[in-house]
Amino acid sequence: MPDVIFTGPEGRLEGRFSPGPRDRAPVAMILHPHPQAGGTMNDRITQAMYKTFVKRGFATLRFNFRGVGRSQGTFDNGIGELSDAAAALDWVQSFHPEAQTTWIAGYSFGAWIGMQLLMRRPEIRGFISVSPPANMYDFNFLAPCPSSGIIVQGVNDEVVTPSAVQKLVDKLRTQKHITIHHDEIPRANHFYENEMDLLMGSIDNYLDMRLAPDSPIK
Repeated sequence: MPDVIFTGPEGRLEGRFSPGPRDRAPVAMILHPHPQAGGTMNDRITQAMYKTFVKRGFATLRFNFRGVGRSQGTFDNGIGELSDAAAALDWVQSFHPEAQTTWIAGYSFGAWIGMQLLMRRPEIRGFISVSPPANMYDFNFLAPCPSSGIIVQGVNDEVVTPSAVQKLVDKLRTQKHITIHHDEIPRANHFYENEMDLLMGSIDNYLDMRLAPDSPIK
């Protein structure tokens, strides 16, 4: 997974990129947790999601938002970080302009940014949101949510309240033409300290279903 530096809205952005094994390889981008709470692209959940997409033959990028690691700029309360994510996706797509599909995955703050990016980029066909902070940020921009995906939440999450995530899931499930999966991981806190296997099992099972040739969800 080569280190990469590419141009973002506020200067250089630092990432790790695994090119796709073929020209029309699908594209995936992974977004990390809150920069002001120690979130970086090397967070273990961000890394685990990156690895599962690489293993499945995706051209996969994870990167540091502005002001994190070697990425230039300063934290911008989500506005600039959304611009960073859009620039990062452009960069990946420049290598795979004929990608057959595009996915976005994010953890916590990264899930909030990723779901905003869904609204801007119609080519994104699937998403994974781990512990989206529905009790901290407004998710009303998902009107309507343009693609199907999975939301995974820890039952004992002390940062993101499971009830707020359930409300978000219920709202998204009223929409037609998309399917929202929702997995709650027993005993898991916000960091999935002892439940990483269950978290990644949930994500991998979902990807197995979505990426199968006969998947009911296109």
